[in-house]
Amino acid sequence: METAQIIFLLQMVIGILFFVMLILIAVYFFIGRKKKDKAVADLIINENNFNGKENENKNNEGFGKFQGVLTQESIYDFLEFDEIIDNMIVRKNRAQYVMVLQCNGVNYDLMSQAEKIAVEEGFVQFLNTLRFPIQLYVQSRTLNLKDIIATYKERVETITDELRKLEVKMKQVQETGNVALLEKLEFEKRRKKSVLEYGENITEYVERLSSNKSILQQKTYLVLSYYTVEIGGNIDNYSKEELNNICFSELYTRSQNLISSLANSQVTAKILDSEELAELLFIAYNRDDSELIQINKMLDAQYDALYSTGKDVLEKRQEKLNQEINISAIDLTTDSILKADRKRQEEILKEEKNKNQKIKEKALDLLSEYEDQLDPRVYQLATEEIENSKTKDVEAEKLNNEDNKKISSGFSARRVIRKRKTETED
Repeated sequence: METAQIIFLLQMVIGILFFVMLILIAVYFFIGRKKKDKAVADLIINENNFNGKENENKNNEGFGKFQGVLTQESIYDFLEFDEIIDNMIVRKNRAQYVMVLQCNGVNYDLMSQAEKIAVEEGFVQFLNTLRFPIQLYVQSRTLNLKDIIATYKERVETITDELRKLEVKMKQVQETGNVALLEKLEFEKRRKKSVLEYGENITEYVERLSSNKSILQQKTYLVLSYYTVEIGGNIDNYSKEELNNICFSELYTRSQNLISSLANSQVTAKILDSEELAELLFIAYNRDDSELIQINKMLDAQYDALYSTGKDVLEKRQEKLNQEINISAIDLTTDSILKADRKRQEEILKEEKNKNQKIKEKALDLLSEYEDQLDPRVYQLATEEIENSKTKDVEAEKLNNEDNKKISSGFSARRVIRKRKTETED
């Protein structure tokens, strides 16, 4: 009995010890798992902190920079038009073609009442003749006076060069003694000086005007649209060139109708070409930069080309050679005219000196015509008389020299000759 109790007690103790061991093993695994989870959590937290700091550094390094991919298609989608061709804006993958008219208005406030009524009636007539939709677009631009000033200065320099050439020509004419031509050149010089002074004053005034304030200029445009669906039929059967030609013909016809209708209200209009359309769109998308960057200067500088180059050396030499040829040709023409004038004067003087000889030759020719009608003796004496008139020519030249002195003092040639005849008769 006692052995049975002892065995039972031992079994109980062994069971309790086994149960305690299981509990201790479970606690050990629980505590180890908890430490492992904490270590993993700490590792994840540290990694996240490291990644956060790295991303923060990257963001700081790329601050203000575009991180995506900038494609060409996205730019075209933003601009909302495909291209500019044949004075037209192509939109929506050639589904819409646009042509723009620039209108020059009239000063309505300065008109009389009758003129205002005529303008209003003309505009009403213009509205009644519309058979297609139009859009009005008003754009305010800062008036660029720099180009105007540059144009004025170029003209002033041109007039200055003309005055210099005119002064040189006047000196040459003054040496020849041509008074009539000299008076004409002096009148031309006075006229050009007046134009030069006026141009300098205008240039100075515009420069002062541009330095004080910016001047705004308002421009009004008529926008005409034509959709390819209006053509009818299957549009895919047409090529790009055919679509461009059809749309251009239709838009051009509509534009001419509008221009003639606007003329009734004294409003003039014109079709913008491709370069003007590019300028219109450039200012619409870049209002802040339009004053600093001008599209016409960009095109002149070939910014739209793949690469820009300067003028070829041979081309520069050719331009310089052409300029020298023009200047030399002008000088040669002036000198040739002056020399020809001198030669002509010398020929006239020579003809005047040979006048008496020509008179005798002409007299002998006339006498020979009447030889058959005259007595031979009379003909012979008349011929000798004409030939012997040489001595009289010498005396006549002496008398002419004295007479020229008297002519210079105020007497006429005829009075001197008559006086000489009376003296010889006495």
